[in-house]
Amino acid sequence: MRDGVPPEQPKVSVIMPVRDGERWVAEAIRSVQNQTLHDFELLVIDDGSADATPAILADAAAADPRIVVLTQHRDGLVAGLNSGLSAARAPLIARLDADDIALPDRLARQVDYMVAHPDVVLLGGWATIIDENGQPKGREMRPSPNDLRATLMKKSPFIHPTVMLRAEAARRVGGYHAAFEAGEDYDFWLRLADIGELAILPELLIRYREHSSSVTRTRQLRQIYSARLAKLAAAGRRAGQPDPSATLTTPPDWHDPSPGPFERDSSRLFRMLELADPATAARIPSPAIDLEAIASQLGTLTAGERKFAQAALLNLLRLPHGVPGISRLKLYWLLFALGPLRAVKLLIAK
Repeated sequence: MRDGVPPEQPKVSVIMPVRDGERWVAEAIRSVQNQTLHDFELLVIDDGSADATPAILADAAAADPRIVVLTQHRDGLVAGLNSGLSAARAPLIARLDADDIALPDRLARQVDYMVAHPDVVLLGGWATIIDENGQPKGREMRPSPNDLRATLMKKSPFIHPTVMLRAEAARRVGGYHAAFEAGEDYDFWLRLADIGELAILPELLIRYREHSSSVTRTRQLRQIYSARLAKLAAAGRRAGQPDPSATLTTPPDWHDPSPGPFERDSSRLFRMLELADPATAARIPSPAIDLEAIASQLGTLTAGERKFAQAALLNLLRLPHGVPGISRLKLYWLLFALGPLRAVKLLIAK
């Protein structure tokens, strides 16, 4: 950078979506401005903020020509991320959330790695966890850099706000897909893995803020559902089949009476898993209790799915008059088949 004017093409574009982020967004922006690598652009996508965020962003952009503010009308995270991907001018793109803090060498270290490893399309890193006030909570996220492809087919080893990726690869695979709501990043990583190498830089790159904005049970379940569909789609592609998720443009509804063949088995399963909500379990009609949807997939359930399934079964056991047509013995058997140790803990707590 010379005389405060950004280069024609920066080395890296940082994408930061935000909605109503007045409490921490200025600190997040400063952490990018304080990077040891100066040749960047920061694209902040304001998703219809109703607080002081727009004013904070306007002041930051007026003071630093490397900061570009994009606005949208509460179109959501995926739309914001894709807007950033489209607008990014650099060959490398980094992510940062508006409540996190990038450590000073984060961009420099990742750019150096990507330059030295041209086959890598997606690079993650490690994070220190901080509280609402920015104080360390004594925990760190250090995903293993080993066997990433094998790990990715089970779960995501990438911390989203630590990643750097190649812009050309991101656009080639179509960016983030809205159909994988709450799991859009995991699906994106799986598609990037189809065309290039993956890596994790075993260094602390950001301070990741945990705060009181709790994730609801419904969103957790949607995230797990999207992850299951993303893995199924990836398995299909790797088997040489057309992408089975290509026709999905919106998040599938697991209550859809006529689901497509791709999501049919998953929808059947997740209609049972949502019974982890006691209110849902109490009002569902008996004919809709489909224990076979769980029993038939015992060998493929993830840890998160097993927890939801056990919570659902426990709620059915708590019903004062039981479930007509289903013996309590069968409910207990399936509860223990999903994991005996946790089943005992749940029953003791009951």
